Amino acid sequence: MPSSGPSIQQKPQLSSLQILWKASSPNNVTSSPTNLSHIMFVLVGCIRTWKYRRPYIEAWWRENKSRGNIWLDVAPTQELLPWPSSSPPFRVNEDIKKLKIYPKLVNPVEVRIYRSVLETFRLEDNKDVRWFVMADDDSLFFLDNLVEVLGKYDHTKYYYIGTNSECIKSNYDFSFDMGYGGAGYALSYALVEALASTIDECIERYPHLYVSDYLSSSCSADLGVDLIIEKGIHQIDLRGDISGLLSSHPKSPLITLHHFDAIAPIFPSMNRTEAVNHLMKPAKLDQSRLLQQTICYLRRSNWTFSISWGYSAHIYESIFPRSILRRPLETFRPWKEDRPPLFMFNTRRPSNDPCKAPHVFSLEGVLDRDEGSSSHEHIITTYSRSLQRNLPACSSNGNHSADPIVKIQVVSPSTGRKEAGRIECCDVDYVAGKDIANVKLRACMKSEVLA
Repeated sequence: MPSSGPSIQQKPQLSSLQILWKASSPNNVTSSPTNLSHIMFVLVGCIRTWKYRRPYIEAWWRENKSRGNIWLDVAPTQELLPWPSSSPPFRVNEDIKKLKIYPKLVNPVEVRIYRSVLETFRLEDNKDVRWFVMADDDSLFFLDNLVEVLGKYDHTKYYYIGTNSECIKSNYDFSFDMGYGGAGYALSYALVEALASTIDECIERYPHLYVSDYLSSSCSADLGVDLIIEKGIHQIDLRGDISGLLSSHPKSPLITLHHFDAIAPIFPSMNRTEAVNHLMKPAKLDQSRLLQQTICYLRRSNWTFSISWGYSAHIYESIFPRSILRRPLETFRPWKEDRPPLFMFNTRRPSNDPCKAPHVFSLEGVLDRDEGSSSHEHIITTYSRSLQRNLPACSSNGNHSADPIVKIQVVSPSTGRKEAGRIECCDVDYVAGKDIANVKLRACMKSEVLA
């Protein structure tokens, strides 16, 4: 049954179609590669937050290409109209007061959020849909990577793909088996088709559950489906400066980020919206390398370079193996203060030891060609010093100070995506005393050791 929400200004370009069940639909069983048109986004927000969260969604939403809706609690006020085509079309959720179980619901708002999946399915715009992706109005997606990761899975089978919180306490308070909706989670078409006939019955089983994510996990579990974790999906249940996390990202493709209003802007001297848009500049050129950590050495100076492509570059005045640098610097705080252990991963504590503290550089700009050339074989990202380290040189490693360096230029290939799960290596070109260091990414040699 179509939603009772208001008409929307922009509809997906694909024609509406009566829901076709797997048994009779050739559209839902195909061997063709997954693409963006196969993904239906179920984005959930409210009028109170939409005005200032809209820029987060518009940073990644592809007009006339992305499919889905932003589900709201009430119709937009006059100040939000006309609805912009740069935003997902809006829908208004059904009134859940009609549910028999409503008087017993501990948190009706969260039930509204979860039922957005059911209401999306009932819009009957499911032609060629393989995945339903649930997220909040402050979730940031990297669509090329999302398509690649979902393409690994068979949408005709039951799949529930997401991630936990970064914080042990959050997972303990709710569930270690739950995909967090702010980080975003994906449900295969086959699973949503099965859930569609059972969601309201499931809600009646769990009126006491306080969050929609736990409800989603429970309803899927009752169909025999458990969460599959993808490490490129990020809830960001953190506070403060998350640069340490983003500079040591797992070698999985970056899929989502979340909670921008709870953290400091991810780039210095920018507000949150500016910082998000700045990150999307390299994302438009090569999402496969975005935040991927590459490590190389200038051994004559005993320096280690750690590049988080499209985000940051660090220089250490010591030789550190990858086994150490893959651990994030703990520049951030947990979502809720608690006794250690705090996080679901190992960290490194920041240090004022000049042999351990990095020189930090942040993304300044990105070019998709060699300067002075029409060639598009390379992408050049430039990282400028964020601030002075204000420490002496590492004396135990020869007093080779990296203080003169103000910029690092990184050259990467633009021909094709980097293979997911495979790290790259790099070479450093630097003349002592100069203010620019050059780094070139390359494939690692056989048995090359990063140490």
